[in-house]
Amino acid sequence: MTVLPTITVVVPCYNAERWIGATLRSVLAQDWPGPLDIVVVDDGSKDGSADLVAREFPQVRLLRQANAGVAAARNLGIAQAQGEWIAFVDADDIWLPAKLKTQWHALQAQPGAQMACSSWRVWESTAPEADPAWLDELSKIGEPPEAMDVGPTGWIYTQLLQDCQVWTSTVMARRELFAAIGSFDTSLRIGEDLDLWLRASRVTPIVRVQRPLALYRMHPHSITKGAPPRNYQAEVIDRAVQRWGYDSPDGQRAEPAEIHRALARTWRDFAGAHLVSGSLANARHGAWMAIKHDWRHAGAWKLLARSALHAGARGARG
Repeated sequence: MTVLPTITVVVPCYNAERWIGATLRSVLAQDWPGPLDIVVVDDGSKDGSADLVAREFPQVRLLRQANAGVAAARNLGIAQAQGEWIAFVDADDIWLPAKLKTQWHALQAQPGAQMACSSWRVWESTAPEADPAWLDELSKIGEPPEAMDVGPTGWIYTQLLQDCQVWTSTVMARRELFAAIGSFDTSLRIGEDLDLWLRASRVTPIVRVQRPLALYRMHPHSITKGAPPRNYQAEVIDRAVQRWGYDSPDGQRAEPAEIHRALARTWRDFAGAHLVSGSLANARHGAWMAIKHDWRHAGAWKLLARSALHAGARGARG
């Protein structure tokens, strides 16, 4: 009889009182037949998140820390994990019932792999609970699904340099992996996930289940909505290339021109966010950096022109 390992589920939480109940119910509804160790790390919430967890989910371990950010919250969960495997889910996201069991079987089919992820669905909603009929429909999707769900699997370092196609709320990894590569970089407000997955991709295949196993909630308070002070994603990619170059451990090689185009896209997004927020100097800087990486990037040229027009209009009003 096969003894199944304990899986620790780490749930970082900050002001998620409206959502976290549905998230934890989706974890508790897993059809995983082995033991679960569920850890909520409350990151200094100012609402009733922690009290709700303590009151309604006595089977969950609740850890509290002063507000230090999602990376620090996940790191505390990793440090306190009791399971041989660790899975992550943010406090406003939802797992489908077969998430853990499906990933476990995928990992067993590739001996030696220390990490798995999956496809997901974006869920634009402020409702705490997902439509049960939709969840049932998603649960019936098999592999391979429609082409839009297919992502890289295996030794995916070169693909990660071009785009972070691993989403944290789908990740399950062996605890020993974090001992080898470290945990989330707390100096990164955004991109701390890509940084960690790039490190993981140097030592293990990352097995992807090509069907959606989670819902990625988008709502007005999502962290990705604002304009970041730095282009964290570009920093992470630049750091990886400086450290490991363009070659994957299995011999794949990323084309430098493709990486520059990917960097241009990150700078275009940075410029666009700052243009919307009214930070014209950052918008211009981002547009110029995009052009530096890919001078043919039409979107970057347009953003540069728009930032100049906005600056001219602002000057005329002044």
